Amino acid sequence: METLVTIAYICVCVLLFALAIIIHEFGHFIVALKLGLRVDAFSVGFGPALWKKRVNGVEYRISAIPLGGYVSIPDVDPEGTKALEGSDGGDGEPRVRIPAWKEILVAVAGPLMNVVLAVVLAVALSLAPGAKFGELSTEIGDVLPDGPAAAAGMRKGDVVKSVGGHAVRTWTEMMTEIQINAGRETPFVVLRDGAETTLGVMPRRDEVSGAWYILAVSVTNATGAAAWMPDRNPIRQLAWDAGSIFRVLRGLVTPKEAKATSAALGGPVMIAEGLYRQVRRDPLDGLGFLRFLNVNLAVLNLLPIPVLDGGLILFSLIALVFRRRIPDAVVKHVSLAFMVLLMGLMGLLIIRDSWRSYKIHTFKPDTEENVHANPDKSAESR
Repeated sequence: METLVTIAYICVCVLLFALAIIIHEFGHFIVALKLGLRVDAFSVGFGPALWKKRVNGVEYRISAIPLGGYVSIPDVDPEGTKALEGSDGGDGEPRVRIPAWKEILVAVAGPLMNVVLAVVLAVALSLAPGAKFGELSTEIGDVLPDGPAAAAGMRKGDVVKSVGGHAVRTWTEMMTEIQINAGRETPFVVLRDGAETTLGVMPRRDEVSGAWYILAVSVTNATGAAAWMPDRNPIRQLAWDAGSIFRVLRGLVTPKEAKATSAALGGPVMIAEGLYRQVRRDPLDGLGFLRFLNVNLAVLNLLPIPVLDGGLILFSLIALVFRRRIPDAVVKHVSLAFMVLLMGLMGLLIIRDSWRSYKIHTFKPDTEENVHANPDKSAESR
């Protein structure tokens, strides 16, 4: 029976993740049709098609690489689409040059639909009586002996105000800063007896999860809310989502933080596991995670990287500003290069996350400290 329940939860997670992809591609699809553009294919997944069916001139596909999707619109981005399809040619029909502003509208429509879905989910969650909301404060509930926090002089009752020079309001924000500042002594500004004190803390890496911890325990989260359920107010929910992804992006482009930030990144495996855990814990938490995921997809797709929507927007803006198109041959080679780069990066993340997941799921704690060090064994101990 438990196996059937697990399969059911997995199916729910697949459908939720597919919804995020489909709604994104539907944005491109519907705007292209409204602009009178030709649409050849609507695909969930990249690469060769595993299943396809043509309806009203559009080929609907489920493709081999389940890491996203695309809509084939030849007059918008033929070379980029070929890279996503895994093909090296089209149907021989000449490309019709459309105004660059139309290309921008089509490109923006995908991320915009992810934002629309995120807004709908945020509003729905705010109206759901059973949804749990609340932020876990940065007040220290306990300090584990012989841990980094204890060695730095941190005490029970301290309230962490900033980590590495960045202000933190919640335990999740504090943990994010710890990961970004991993591997070096980090200044913690704590409020103690009404006065601020700076402590130098050297986080410790957990060999099981690969994450960094200070081995201090939070105060009890009375609401039982998940990290991405900070407030019932939909605007604050979405602000938290956007703030989280922008903080990670800033870490990736900051030289002293880039290495630690990239090491802490999770790929498709960690996202899938996170969604599964939250759906199983509470379906409403799962919808909150989906809201968070959609905001992330919107922001990441707008990055000016070829193959992503932001790359097409960049090419179109160049055409608008300079009144001159980048040659299709250049777009083709750049798109293919970035496609290989992104797929390679995705592959590395999948391998790393799979190994990390294996270690976490086979980990058997034999000491209290190990229980606190492992994030999957103690949700409030970091």
